[in-house]
Amino acid sequence: MSLRRRTVEVLVAVGLLGTALAPPATAAGHGHGPGQSVPLRVATYNIHAGAGMDNVFDLDRQVAALRSLDADVIGLQEVDVHWDARSEWRDLASELARRLRMHVSFAPIYDFDPVAEGEPRREFGVAVLSRYRIVSAENHDITRLSTQDPDPVPAPGPGFGEVVLRVRGLPVHVYATHLDFRGDPSVRVAQVADTRRIMAEDRKSERGPVRQILLGDFNAAPTAPELAPLWENLTDIEPGAPTFPAQDPVQRIDYVAVSKDTIRVRDAAVTETLASDHRPVVADLELRR
Repeated sequence: MSLRRRTVEVLVAVGLLGTALAPPATAAGHGHGPGQSVPLRVATYNIHAGAGMDNVFDLDRQVAALRSLDADVIGLQEVDVHWDARSEWRDLASELARRLRMHVSFAPIYDFDPVAEGEPRREFGVAVLSRYRIVSAENHDITRLSTQDPDPVPAPGPGFGEVVLRVRGLPVHVYATHLDFRGDPSVRVAQVADTRRIMAEDRKSERGPVRQILLGDFNAAPTAPELAPLWENLTDIEPGAPTFPAQDPVQRIDYVAVSKDTIRVRDAAVTETLASDHRPVVADLELRR
């Protein structure tokens, strides 16, 4: 089973066939008439495979933190799906979606055989949770330097997740990513180039205005030279506080970035919580018609 196909099957099984999901919180009441903008609250959160700043696995704690964001769309990083004992072999993507009553698309970075025959495959990657139904999903390849290979070399690998939502009639492309953590920025340079190429292809394929939202852990400061090309087409939303580590944070490495001409930023903030080793970023947006 290919990784790209696996993403779509998780979407269908957990998202599109679900029932009685919560309605979009920011969609009601205003902003959906002709010529008006449409409100959307988004967030990004590196969930540290379900463990808090104390390195204790506690998914209840993370569910509470995610619910408190009251976001319509959430990009997640470091998501275990039957990965190993650290997350109790659980499918965090599906479980979070079910408990938060949201649709989900999971994009694995790593996909390994199970420990024992007949058990689920071991996967680790990124995910998008959404109150809106997911129209389509894809797991793109970008340059990666594997953490699972004892002698890795940069090579294309999956784990750049994309979903297309339809928010009050407006198509929205949402991307979830986790860039390389190493001090040498060379892999991030290549990943940024890959990201820009994929997003540019989406802009060319749409007939009308394209609304794009990039959510992720970039493992670099906003002023890092390797991130500069992103800001040519995207607005880096400044939430006014650092995000890492969750206890006494000193740097912002978690991002919400949006297309400049089609999305307006109303507000943004970093939420104080120790449910992970990162703090989440939440942003209130307006989608322009």
